[in-house]
Amino acid sequence: MRPLVEENKKRWFVVHTYSGYEERVKKNLEQRIKYMDSGEEISQVIIPTEVEIEVKNGQRRNVDKKILPGYILVQMELSDQSWNIVRNTPGVTGFVGSGNKPTPLKEEEVDQILKQMAAEAPRVKVGFRKGQSIRVTDGPFIDFVGVVDDISPAKGKVKVLLSLFGRETPVELDFLQMEKL
Repeated sequence: MRPLVEENKKRWFVVHTYSGYEERVKKNLEQRIKYMDSGEEISQVIIPTEVEIEVKNGQRRNVDKKILPGYILVQMELSDQSWNIVRNTPGVTGFVGSGNKPTPLKEEEVDQILKQMAAEAPRVKVGFRKGQSIRVTDGPFIDFVGVVDDISPAKGKVKVLLSLFGRETPVELDFLQMEKL
């Protein structure tokens, strides 16, 4: 059994990667850790993501969205060997820090990122913006054209101004009930 003091030496570091290569870098780094038998020094490699609901073509989909595109988090005990393993992994451009010395994240920052990743309710990706023209595709106002007035991502609703009886009238619609013009 290892002493607790030794466990506290492991800190979280932010590693910069080529954008879009986060998955590949994680896989390569995990292989290098296994191959170089460095599991004692480098314990975790994660890509911070959160689930987001995306509405496309009238369909809701859950999509993993990167919280920090171009970055991965590595929990490790900083030494010359662990630094070299991570730094020389294909796709890694460097550590985040001042000068040549990597700066570990504070525990609060790590907790906040991990909490955001574990969030129960997925965020809704809003494909509309205020002032945008839309067409209603479902419900009693089908085929009406209006303008987005207010967006409520938490509720999944949008307030739209429709021209009814010669006056602009606010109507609350679901994201699935409309499309961009």
